[in-house]
Amino acid sequence: MGSVLRRLSWCALLCWPCLAAALDGRVVDASSGLPIAGATVIAGADSTLSGNDGGFHLPAAGGQVSARAIGYSRATATASGQEAAVTTLRLFPLRPKALYLSAYGIGNQGLRDAALHLLATTELNALVIDLKGDTGMVPYPSQVPQAALCGARVVTTVRDMAALAAQLRRDGIYLIARIVAFKDDRLASAHPEWSVKNADGEMFRDREQQAWIDPFQRDAWAYLLDLAQEAAAMGFDEIQFDYVRFPDTRGLRFAQPNTEANRVVAITGFLQAARQRLAPYNAFLAADLFGYTAWNSGDTEIGQDLPAIAKVVDYISPMLYPSGYQFGIPGVPDPMQEPALIVQRTLQRAMARTGGNGLRFRPWLQAFRDYAFDHRPFDADEIRAQIDAAESAGTDGWMLWNPRNSYSADGLQE
Repeated sequence: MGSVLRRLSWCALLCWPCLAAALDGRVVDASSGLPIAGATVIAGADSTLSGNDGGFHLPAAGGQVSARAIGYSRATATASGQEAAVTTLRLFPLRPKALYLSAYGIGNQGLRDAALHLLATTELNALVIDLKGDTGMVPYPSQVPQAALCGARVVTTVRDMAALAAQLRRDGIYLIARIVAFKDDRLASAHPEWSVKNADGEMFRDREQQAWIDPFQRDAWAYLLDLAQEAAAMGFDEIQFDYVRFPDTRGLRFAQPNTEANRVVAITGFLQAARQRLAPYNAFLAADLFGYTAWNSGDTEIGQDLPAIAKVVDYISPMLYPSGYQFGIPGVPDPMQEPALIVQRTLQRAMARTGGNGLRFRPWLQAFRDYAFDHRPFDADEIRAQIDAAESAGTDGWMLWNPRNSYSADGLQE
């Protein structure tokens, strides 16, 4: 009997860390000290959500513990390996106000410096940077093999993206990695078996003569997920997928029947896969959507079902460019005359369809000349009107889009 007890004692001693080690803590607002409910907390391979009191419990203590929450910056702390370790994670409220820089814009000294000057002298505090652009180009020496294999690495505009990201984050800039998903001429050309087809079975090309990846082709997802993981590992705060949709052209052929149900499952399934892949990195996940998805009850025939996507991403980024509303919206037949109403009413509609939380949205706003109506420039008045409308809706900031990466302080506050 004594030998049995001795064996049990040694077993208990050896297993004590795995039986007793635990991590308990709270997630709080760093400004007010109030608890944050629903924050994602991660320690190693384990994750949980904070309760109404901000409290959380994870089965393993020791190492790093990270947290993020809608409307806040991320935070990381080091937890002790003691029994019932207690950690408080303080998250700072954050409303990203961003400029977009393309693959060429981030690598061009003049354009990058001009953007950084605006971030230093105005209310701007964030950048959206292309890590895979509209043609499929990856502008830095990616370690993802497919980037080189499919021809995406034809031009290098940033020699060390990780170092640049680290420097920008040290400067207090919130970083968003834009990854164009299914519009990818290079990947489709390298893998025609993954491409969208015309009715005659030939590779489809859009109005810009760019080929697309069929979102039903799950084998093609791996490349996009690998790039997203690489961006998160480099320290980007948020991964934003653009063109996360089917082409807006009828009569095309896909690997599965082109039904609304199938399209929605494909797009939300891809975003859910991205969420799982990014989970260990505590990175936010966002998706760019057509502005009209807020008004259409279905998926706009491209797989973008607003309520369904809202369930699998952190942030929704509708493109609220007034020039994109060629048919107007209810009560606003001429978007050029009321750009603020386009933003305000579309966000109100989107919030009503997704539970009413404005912080789930960070819209794209127009900072380029109109192309659909009277071709007016969008200057200080138009830009400020859109910003004020977005902020009055309680959004998690906003982003300015100019495809030429040409911005000024017009319409921005200091």
